[in-house]
Amino acid sequence: MDALQPKKIEGIFTPLLVPMDERGQINEPEFRRFINWLIKCGVHGLYPNGSSGEFTRHTPAERRRITHMVVEEAAGRVPVIAGAAEANVAETLAACEAYAEMGVRAVAIVAPFYYKLAPESVYAYFAEIARNSPVDLTLYNIPMFASPIDVPTIRRLADEFPRVIGIEDSTGDLAFMMRMMAAIRPSRPDFTFLTGWEAVLVPMLLIGCDGGTHCSSNVVPEVTRRMYDLTRSGDTTAAMRWQFRLLELFDAMLYPFEFPYGFKAAAELRGFHFGTGRLPQTAKQRGEYQALTEILECILGDIEVIGRPNGGPARLREPNEIPPAQLEQMIVKVVGELRHRGLV
Repeated sequence: MDALQPKKIEGIFTPLLVPMDERGQINEPEFRRFINWLIKCGVHGLYPNGSSGEFTRHTPAERRRITHMVVEEAAGRVPVIAGAAEANVAETLAACEAYAEMGVRAVAIVAPFYYKLAPESVYAYFAEIARNSPVDLTLYNIPMFASPIDVPTIRRLADEFPRVIGIEDSTGDLAFMMRMMAAIRPSRPDFTFLTGWEAVLVPMLLIGCDGGTHCSSNVVPEVTRRMYDLTRSGDTTAAMRWQFRLLELFDAMLYPFEFPYGFKAAAELRGFHFGTGRLPQTAKQRGEYQALTEILECILGDIEVIGRPNGGPARLREPNEIPPAQLEQMIVKVVGELRHRGLV
């Protein structure tokens, strides 16, 4: 690799939760403490202004302030990918310029949201940004919240614009990820593929993903890093055991409550104060939040990242783990077939 060429983005990037104070303002001292803790726990990079950070609930000035704090606290120890999604191209480019001046490694651009657009419009949107951005950019595909980015559009952008250096895909669709890699890697081996769905982190790494951006890494950064390291070292049996354990936690944080408040509840159990956020809650919701916290406390205690609560169960449910020998055979067969096809 050319010494002047930036290092390829890979590893576990944390899409940062943002702590709020009692007035509904960003709690800067707590945020800085949280950032330093994540770095000490081994995450490979930080990602402010993502979906986990509730970027749509902050003003443009607040999003810039958030990114400034992250870059300042990271101090070059880990790279920063800043979410730069705004309401239109002009405002997005203004954000790109601001973040480039701060020294981010790249910006992440979500496809246009609210209005669902056809692929040609999605291409035109990203192409205009790529032509004019002063900093590298990654595509952010999250169809549950924004216009989807299809494989032909991703390939077209990757082939035409060197500034487009990767994609974060939050569909959790293994076949879709494989199609992207098969379409793009032959011409762009430098292109980064990140999964945004930690429920399949290990399988995604096994098919050739470079890493992921996972809200769960706000809560158990040492676990997501361990899963990455185990998979990269070839210890797939141990990696998959952790995958099942993370899946239990992930489901408990994601499904019972509105995103990302289950993740905030779990992160509070790691010793940080995230406040109530800017989404009003009823008394009923606050009661449910407390009940959820008690469940999360049991799961985190079982994972042994916090003390197990007195009288709490050792595990809410046992994962339906595949026997190690069978798991090894399945993985070897799948990865062998992918290599035969030139996909990994």
